[in-house]
Amino acid sequence: MDTAEAGYDDVIGWFERVSEKACKVQSQTLRRILELNSGVEYLRKWLGTANVEEMDDYSLETLFTSLVPIVSHADLDPYIQRIADGETSPLLTQEPITVLSLSSGTTEGRQKYVPFTRHSSQTTLQIFRLSAAYRSRVYPIREGGRILEFIYAGKEFKTVGGLTVGTATTHYYASKEFKTKQEKTKSFTCSPQEVISGGEFGQCTYCHLLLGLHYSSQVEFVASAFSYTIVQAFSFFEETWREICADIKEGNLSSRITLPKMRKAVLALIRPNPSLASQIEEICTELESNLGWFGLVPKLWPNAKYISSIMTGSMLPYLKKLRHYGGGLPLVCADYGSTESWIGVNVDPHLPPEDVSFAVIPTFSYFEFIPLYRRQNQQDGDFIEEKPVPLSQVKLGQEYELVLTTFTGLYRYRLGDVVEVTGFHKGTPKLSFIYRRKLILTINIDKNTEKDLQRVVDKASQLLSQTTKAEVVDFTSHADVTASPGRYIIYWEIRGEAEDNALEECCREMDAGFVDYGYIVSRRMNSIGPLELRVVERGTFGKVAEKCVGKCGGLNQFKTPRCTTNSVMLNILDDSTVKKFRSSAYD
Repeated sequence: MDTAEAGYDDVIGWFERVSEKACKVQSQTLRRILELNSGVEYLRKWLGTANVEEMDDYSLETLFTSLVPIVSHADLDPYIQRIADGETSPLLTQEPITVLSLSSGTTEGRQKYVPFTRHSSQTTLQIFRLSAAYRSRVYPIREGGRILEFIYAGKEFKTVGGLTVGTATTHYYASKEFKTKQEKTKSFTCSPQEVISGGEFGQCTYCHLLLGLHYSSQVEFVASAFSYTIVQAFSFFEETWREICADIKEGNLSSRITLPKMRKAVLALIRPNPSLASQIEEICTELESNLGWFGLVPKLWPNAKYISSIMTGSMLPYLKKLRHYGGGLPLVCADYGSTESWIGVNVDPHLPPEDVSFAVIPTFSYFEFIPLYRRQNQQDGDFIEEKPVPLSQVKLGQEYELVLTTFTGLYRYRLGDVVEVTGFHKGTPKLSFIYRRKLILTINIDKNTEKDLQRVVDKASQLLSQTTKAEVVDFTSHADVTASPGRYIIYWEIRGEAEDNALEECCREMDAGFVDYGYIVSRRMNSIGPLELRVVERGTFGKVAEKCVGKCGGLNQFKTPRCTTNSVMLNILDDSTVKKFRSSAYD
């Protein structure tokens, strides 16, 4: 047994043990968090001078959940802002916070600061090792192999108080844990740090692809944070492959790469390789002319075992294209986490992304679960909530909103993720991600979730592909309450040509497809107007991504929001609209 396999057995053994006694481990995790941060201003406000160390686990949990309130980011924001402004007294943690993470900014229309500590990097390393261990049982890879990773670190900046701010992925890629992860998993990314941290999506992606092909025989799998990024990268490759071939042939680098450090780092790695260039050119000509780029990955990277990224939730629409590029390669869903905390690991990497659930890691945070219910034909607004329950009391088949208490200073923090308990791994629950609770289309009594939206778009896009030679590349939506009556607007970017009557039918199909009782009644009463489909010009969602990357620092952090109220994004979409269609579903 080699050292990597031995290490994998060790980390899986550890997880099996903590999963077996997950309920007890959760109590111990809460105790550790409270003992480490005893006396901080926020906890003193609620717990007073309670002696945490002298209390038994049950009493401590009872005290904590009865006195400390459940909060959203807005409740903790004043404390985080004081930290950002340079206040050094222990407000949320005893350990000084010197780094803040930016959330993706795609769920509530604005970015949020979240404390980032060494614990954040350590848990990232731990879950990546654990995930690699489970994957290696199903898809063994060669030790010392390469990963074609489309990863992007954004720019960091300083707050008024001198704290470093960037995305969580940016912090991680700059940490020693990222280097340790490659050594521990015996897999090395194709691109050097100068490419990862280049800061310009097009140039970084070009170099990722170039170096991925340079090391093509060594690549064991393809990966990125999100499936969106992989699809974007290969779509970009369809347009640039001839340029990349020329660079490989001559051992040169395109003039499109203007960043000096990136140029120098890449040129130091490549050498003229006419035979490889000729081979790639032959494959790409065949892919382009006869195959529509089907099977791009296995043809160009013949030793790749699988494609790995986050593929659940808002990433589901990209699976069709990812499977097209993958040509039969397994799609392995990456693990479940957020900027605030890692949550669960995929212990069943052989399952298709649609069927994946994640085993909660009980040492990472203290988890609570708010039971959610939506009555049939309910017209009175949001979900009915019950009192939060600990991990030990979750029920199979029940939907919950996650609540986190973390080592980084978030106490009973509503994450906004709705999950369903689909089973158990030993004693720890397995969660299926359903949707972000905040991402809901609503105008009055109607309540349509991301899942509802996804379903109607899937059905309409299927209709489009059956009746035309076009396909939906990306989409988002907006509940337009400025119109009278308010209406839903769905934006599509499509590839290929579609006649107006086909798009009109797709628009009608989506409007009629929402089954929420509140929406149906409102449409019949005309208190919600006809749904509008707006087709935007090609490349529009790329512009949206670039705008968000410019603000939040890295494409790893960007996910196209399925519902948006962001005025900048809406301006780009509206300025790029080339066709509009009004539904006739309820005429």
